[in-house]
Amino acid sequence: MRRAYGARNPAWSVRDLPDRAGRTYLVTGAGSGIGYFIAEQLASTGAEIVLAGRTAERLSTAAATIRGRVPEARLRSLVLDLADLASVRTAVTALDGTPLDGAVFNAGVLKQRIRRETADGHELVFGTNHLGHFALGALLLPLMAAGSRYVTMGSVAARSARLDLDGPGARQRLESAAGPYRGFEVYKRSKLAQMTSAFELDRRLRAAGSPVASVVAHPGGALDGLTPSRPPVHVRRAAAFLKAVPLAPLVQGKDAAAWPAVRALLDPEVTGGQLWGPRLARSRGRPVPERPTARMLDAATGRRLWSLGEEAVGLAWPGL
Repeated sequence: MRRAYGARNPAWSVRDLPDRAGRTYLVTGAGSGIGYFIAEQLASTGAEIVLAGRTAERLSTAAATIRGRVPEARLRSLVLDLADLASVRTAVTALDGTPLDGAVFNAGVLKQRIRRETADGHELVFGTNHLGHFALGALLLPLMAAGSRYVTMGSVAARSARLDLDGPGARQRLESAAGPYRGFEVYKRSKLAQMTSAFELDRRLRAAGSPVASVVAHPGGALDGLTPSRPPVHVRRAAAFLKAVPLAPLVQGKDAAAWPAVRALLDPEVTGGQLWGPRLARSRGRPVPERPTARMLDAATGRRLWSLGEEAVGLAWPGL
């Protein structure tokens, strides 16, 4: 049993990250938001960072902004649209066999007001957040080096979600293909599916004797108004800052929201099958291990969800 929930290594700090020169990490959604700050923080370690995102222009802007903070940053851009499985395949091919020491699955689509679909006909939020990353992870597995980690970015909102996988039509129910569309419910299910699959991935990696681990993180609460400016990627407006200040005891900026994923990737004490999130009320502060819900860890649900994922994306994880 590799999982542990006690707060360890209290001296760990994102402001004193280990040297990771010679290693390569991939971050999805690196062109903006929390993903940008994950990439910026990882770049300070000397590792090569593969910035993955939907447009070359946004990735170029993010790279220039990171280099303004970390002049020696080693960066590479990778156009990747998780809402298009053909784009996922093309992006992995473009890596040209580059070994990866870690992959942070951070990109995501928030709740939608109306049901929209991916290029492959899946509901957009579920298809991007869960299925796109599920396909990407399967294709990346042959590139993952010994000791590498998948880090899946979940959400505290997943704690109140449920996955109805019993009987026929399970995937359609997950994607809200029938009945009234409830955007936030679909978002919560997509994050629970990501987290449940990430725990299932770790079980499968262990069973296969793989030297790769799967870890889960979540950012807590994050507001633009508390996020430091990184122009032109992000410019904090005075009005947004003033509006956010009263909430500062409860939430944090997106720079701090990046910490759980960064620690889950870099801290040598982290082990597969753990969940990392902010220390204070799961919302803000230094990242610590926390106890997942029983739903997240349910092995039967994980196996069923895994089968549904492979069927939906038309891919099997090699050796798992």
